[in-house]
Formats: sequence, structure tokens, C-alpha cells
Amino acid sequence: MKRFGIIGFGRFGQLAARHLRDHFDVMVADPGDVSAAQGLNVATGSIEAAAAADIVMLAVPVQAMAGVIARIAPVVRPGALVLDVASVKMLPARWMAEALPPSVDIVATHPLFGPQSARNGLTGQPLVVCPVRGNRHEKVAAFGRSLGLKVSITTAEEHDREMAYVQALTHLIGRTLVNIRIPDEELKTNSYQHLLELCGLIRDDTKELFFAIQNLNPFAAEITQQFIAEANGLLAESLAAGKAA
Repeated sequence: MKRFGIIGFGRFGQLAARHLRDHFDVMVADPGDVSAAQGLNVATGSIEAAAAADIVMLAVPVQAMAGVIARIAPVVRPGALVLDVASVKMLPARWMAEALPPSVDIVATHPLFGPQSARNGLTGQPLVVCPVRGNRHEKVAAFGRSLGLKVSITTAEEHDREMAYVQALTHLIGRTLVNIRIPDEELKTNSYQHLLELCGLIRDDTKELFFAIQNLNPFAAEITQQFIAEANGLLAESLAAGKAA
């Protein structure tokens, strides 16, 4: 059984370990708390030990990823596959390609789900796969499909362009609604119910994830600023119409 090292044992790292433990000899590493590994029946070790596995998953916040990649570069074994699960793809893909040895295959991935949205299982959940180095992205995609995931293969740039709408805009709206604590009203429409469901899906996401989605996607700022400008324009137009009435 191939060894699978997961570096980063936060909410997604734990989710990944739960679903991968039946297919690989999983080891997890994190400078923080790894006590949950015992309940998942997976091994723990140092970051260097996890990085020496056949397959290495980087499940750390994007803000910490460049440092982790530099740390593991000397110990990743030739022929290994390294992949990340970050919400942005162009920066991690570049960091991995620049820092990891040429003998290492690299695939950038983005699971478009988390513990909350995958609480009932992985079937139908979307996974984006971006080739970076080597041709093992096809094997990653095939394995994802074997788990029931809906896999899309695209470039890191195209991923980030689409995520500027799909994630940056959605998380800006959702996080704003969470912060103002919109109530679950009795007299609600279906549209309002969807807003409540959006809040439920992202309420437990970390601020680090929000900041990464907004600041480390090179296409996000243009889309979010366009949204804010349009919203302000609509309010100004409405105010002017009210005064003219």
C-alpha cells in the first residue's frame, strides 16, 4: 500500500485522512494539534516524515504554503507526487514548480467542498485538477472519480478566473451576511432561505481561507470591486428615485 503524507491537519486535512485511510498508508503532520489522528486510526509524524511519502498532500493555509514547500523540497523523494488542496491555484502551482526538484510530479487540486458540504459523503462533490508537472493528473482525476467526486481538469489560470466569481464573490456576500447575523425569520422567501443556507455553509470557514480567496486570487479584486460599485450605484439610484417621487 502506498504511503500518503498529509501536511496540515486542520478541518480539511482531517476530512481527507478519513476518506484516504482505506486506500493508503496515511501519515499526518501538523505543528499544531494532531490528537484527532488517533480517532481516525492514522499515523502521525514530523513534516519531513510525511514529505517522504509516495504521495504528499499540502493541506496548509495558502499563506503558509511557500514556507512549507521550501521546507519539504530537500526531503521529497524522487518519483513522488506532490499535490495541494488550496482554494487558489496559480500561486501554489508556481511555488511548487519553482521549489520542488524536477524528479517530483506536481498536481494542483481544489476540492470545492469541505467538512460541512461533504457531511453526507463525497458523492457528487466537485474536484478541480490542474496539471503542473508530469502526467499523473489523469491518475488523480481517475482516483477522484472512484470516490464519487465530480472531477474537472483545467489550468490553474482558468481555475482562478472562474473562482473570482464562484468563490470570491460568494464568500464576500456570505461572510458579510454571517457578520451581520441575518436571522432565520418565520416570514421568509425561498431566496432568503438560500441566503441562510449560504451562511450555514461558510460560517465555520476560517478567516485565513477568506483572506486567501480574496487576496491571493489575482482576478478576485476586479470582480468584488465591480460588485461593490454596482451595489452602491443601485442604492444611489434608488435614493435619487425616492427623493424625486
